[in-house]
Amino acid sequence: MNKLHIRKNDTVYVLAGEDKGKTGKVLKVLVSKNRAIVEGVNIVSKSAKPSAKNPQGGIVKQEAPIHISNLSLIDPKSGKPTRVGIKHEGKNVIRIAKKSGEEIK
Repeated sequence: MNKLHIRKNDTVYVLAGEDKGKTGKVLKVLVSKNRAIVEGVNIVSKSAKPSAKNPQGGIVKQEAPIHISNLSLIDPKSGKPTRVGIKHEGKNVIRIAKKSGEEIK
């Protein structure tokens, strides 16, 4: 199992790809595939059959997973992309923003 620097509900910046420069909130992390689904990023059109949830069917726009290496965490202090460090306090592991040294909640 891989340890990733990004978790659900983090605000991230897209470093590469079609949506480069966009920011968004992580909705889901697919750990086994090293990918994350980010709100408003990597939107794809998918055709859907009519169902109880979507009685009309047709083309549905939704977020597709993006590779973790193309994402960078947003520094809570400066609002800019930063790398993530790890600090151990007893048994607790705390994520630290490398740019400001600020703790990432």
